[in-house]
Amino acid sequence: MTNAGPISEVGYVSLRARDLGAVARNAVEVLGLNEVESPRDKAVFAAQTGRREIIYTQGATDSLDHVGLVAANSDELASIRDRVKHAGYPIISEHPLEDHIEDGFAFVGPEGFTWQVYIDRASYSMVKNGGYGPDRFGHVNIQATDTIAMRDFLSTIFGFKVSDHIGRDAAFFMRCNNDHHGIAIFKASRAALHHHAWQTQSVVDLGRLGDRLARRGSRLAWGPVRHGAGDNIAVYYIEPTGAVIELYTDLEMIFDPERNIRHWDEDDLYWINRWDGHVPNGFLDNGIPPLGR
Repeated sequence: MTNAGPISEVGYVSLRARDLGAVARNAVEVLGLNEVESPRDKAVFAAQTGRREIIYTQGATDSLDHVGLVAANSDELASIRDRVKHAGYPIISEHPLEDHIEDGFAFVGPEGFTWQVYIDRASYSMVKNGGYGPDRFGHVNIQATDTIAMRDFLSTIFGFKVSDHIGRDAAFFMRCNNDHHGIAIFKASRAALHHHAWQTQSVVDLGRLGDRLARRGSRLAWGPVRHGAGDNIAVYYIEPTGAVIELYTDLEMIFDPERNIRHWDEDDLYWINRWDGHVPNGFLDNGIPPLGR
């Protein structure tokens, strides 16, 4: 992926789970991830990239621990650290939170979200394992009480750019590379991780996810749906933590750094559902809060 700023990609997400066994089974048997590490009280998974893309840790609550952002290089890592310190955000660790990461730091930003910024080798070489899992981790959707402040934070500290803007402050879709968005922000009455999203190659894979859920007596929470903001086709279901998982394909890729922001009327639900403008009742109420430190 072409780097569009200080952050080259959203690298991984780390969640706390009250039932570690249930989330591990879901990750392997439903979503199709590969378990790459299982240290005490943790389970670490990867898609076809083979990289650590989601970490579950046994916890007292179901919550978002942190989001990992990959700095473009060591100079950008240092610059981000300087901006964080200048802005007064509390740094909770001057070193990476995970043993497999050599260089990075973690801090708490607006509304209690924890961010780890780190250096990683960029690689999108995927070796198919013959399974049905997604190609790679794609993005997160977070909910915030002040979406404008969160937008400004992501832009000022990390260099994210707005791709699509919904209403005055209903939602912002923000990118750090060619993907239409690496982080989406939706306005809500509380701070939360609504969903983490995984890219796959075909709409067929979306249907097969629905089949796997049905065989287990469960159902998709929404979809298939074609979004207006991002253009992707997606399906969603709820994992054991209460967070939502999205599997998607056909996301817009943005190669022009000067691409204009698309503005949508909040009431024009074409931005969220091109096909019928429908969002299931209660769907946006799902999610898990940031851990808080």
